[in-house]
Amino acid sequence: MNGITLTLRTLHRGERHLAHDLVTVAERHRTEHEVHHVATDLAVWSREHVRRLAEAAAGHDVKLGDPPDHSPDGVFATLRKKASEAVVHRPEPGLLLLRDLRELHVAAAENSLHWEMLAQAAQASRDSGLLELASSCHPQTLRQMRWTNTMIKNLSPQLLNSL
Repeated sequence: MNGITLTLRTLHRGERHLAHDLVTVAERHRTEHEVHHVATDLAVWSREHVRRLAEAAAGHDVKLGDPPDHSPDGVFATLRKKASEAVVHRPEPGLLLLRDLRELHVAAAENSLHWEMLAQAAQASRDSGLLELASSCHPQTLRQMRWTNTMIKNLSPQLLNSL
């Protein structure tokens, strides 16, 4: 397995996990409307990255799995909704939200590094398709990081000083 293949696999897995985690956080913090709506929107970007990575990998004779289905229908959506309602009644939902935002930020930062590695490898190997993919997707990952960072900055003073 070459380095580009390894990076494609790692990035595909990372984007899948980030999409899943964004949806989970959106459902867990359903009552925090900005978190719910923005995290749901950002998950769409990661799912699109997963799809595009799978297509690019196929062009390099690498088979990556299909993106997980996070449709809002079904039993799992009901369970997620019930879990998010239960969190509201816990004494420290703010701390849980900060932890979730931190974990999303770290996951997005890891993906960002892998996008950068893919772009550098694509440049070195003169692979314009992979370079275009990284150039197109990486800015969205950076935007995911900026959102989590902004939310942490805005929420931390109030939540941490109210303990």
